[in-house]
Amino acid sequence: MCIYTHSTHSEIQQMRGGVRANIIINKTPCIQLLVFISLVIIALLALITNTSNNLSFFSPWSWTPSSSSFSFSDSDHRSPPPRPPVKPEMTALYPTFTNPKMQKAVTNLVEELNEISVLRKGKERDKKVETIEAGLAKARALIKDAIIKSRHSTPPILEDLDYVPQGEIYLNSYVFQRSYMLMENMFKIYVYEEGEPPLFHDGPSKDIYSTEGIFLGLIESSKRFRTYDPNQAHAYFLPFSVVMILHHLFDPVVRDKAVLERVIGDYIRIVSTKYPYWNTSLGADHFMLSCHDWGPRATWYEHHLYFTSMRVLCNANTSEFFNPRKDISFPEINLKVGNITGLTTTSSSNRTILAFFAGKSHGLIRPSLFQHWKDKDDDIKVFENMPENYSFSYKEMMERSKFCLCPSGYEVASPRVVEAIYAECVPVLISEDYVLPFSDVLDWDNFTVRVSVKELGELKTILTRIGDDEYEALRGRVRQVQRHFVVNDPPKRYDVFHMMIHSLWLRRLNLRINA
Repeated sequence: MCIYTHSTHSEIQQMRGGVRANIIINKTPCIQLLVFISLVIIALLALITNTSNNLSFFSPWSWTPSSSSFSFSDSDHRSPPPRPPVKPEMTALYPTFTNPKMQKAVTNLVEELNEISVLRKGKERDKKVETIEAGLAKARALIKDAIIKSRHSTPPILEDLDYVPQGEIYLNSYVFQRSYMLMENMFKIYVYEEGEPPLFHDGPSKDIYSTEGIFLGLIESSKRFRTYDPNQAHAYFLPFSVVMILHHLFDPVVRDKAVLERVIGDYIRIVSTKYPYWNTSLGADHFMLSCHDWGPRATWYEHHLYFTSMRVLCNANTSEFFNPRKDISFPEINLKVGNITGLTTTSSSNRTILAFFAGKSHGLIRPSLFQHWKDKDDDIKVFENMPENYSFSYKEMMERSKFCLCPSGYEVASPRVVEAIYAECVPVLISEDYVLPFSDVLDWDNFTVRVSVKELGELKTILTRIGDDEYEALRGRVRQVQRHFVVNDPPKRYDVFHMMIHSLWLRRLNLRINA
């Protein structure tokens, strides 16, 4: 049986210095229906095994043998501020599946899992898979060793001519660097070559969905991470573009969303028939990438892709069953004309505006922001549209503001988060159910300000309480974190492309396949 498991959402939110509690699941028959459903979901993220041992969960920063357990907290970091509890029914980790369609999908997948378990029982294990898994096991052991070193002493600084991660923007800089270097040396991705542009191997390179096309291209052209031998791959990329499928095949009058089902479903049927890799893991070591609002919806039509595969999504919304155990949150970057030069701002101390936002009043959060602050205060500039003949452009307003407001719109992700980071403007995050990009590595609380929707009326008070020294420290960390969000072609180490690959590497380390 091939099994992969991941850490819980609350652990991801509370992890300091890269530690989350390890969870052990026993193979004890369930009595209550809710417990059964929970185990069913875990089973859906599983393939077939012959082992009789307990199953252990591995989180990206805490690998613990099933026979023991240890925790780690970075003494260099303060305790995280308390956050609202996450409702289980609002996350992908504890779905209740009251929706009949989703429950039927669960039932069908469990039946398939049981059938495959019977077919594979007693068969010889795949030697190629064993080789891949043995290498990943060594990586887990090395990262575990790094965790132990950083827990019990000040870890050594690993020399690197390009960049050495240090400082408070990281949850655990030493463990991150160790994992990153292992990724560079080991991680290989196979890109399926089936499919023709523009629906496959192509994507937009400008506007709000630009990262979908840019990163699809960067993965395909990567000499470091791409392998043309699928037997050497740790992960398999499905190179379809949701944006391009909708652009070329979706009729805005008929509005037949099933076009996604037909294209993506047919593609997976082709690669799963031609190659053994999808069937070996039931798609668990496969991934797709989308920055379109309908990216999550596109995966629903192929249930293994939805429940089991790794999904790189800008719309990382746990209320829409984004699963941080296996899915990757990717920053939304609006490259209006596709230009990737000069993205960041030279440091400026002339920031006379307390807070700034310009954007449409849509979604559930922005109307409240407009109600409290549009045309209400000279220190907080809130516009639906930048006024004509205004003294400064949108970009210049960000560069003149101390804080940039980043409320969610129709979807949880907003390109303003990255725009603020580029402008060296401290982001004020106003969202719900949003899993922030690279939150396995980055300590967002040390370079942003979080404001809940209920606190919007107190926004000015919250921001003015931040003293000059604290503000300069926040802005300095924003300046430091810029390198992790900059787009480069060709990619540069530790930039946004490599951070996305590292997030994928962590999810693959979470996955152990026995075939």
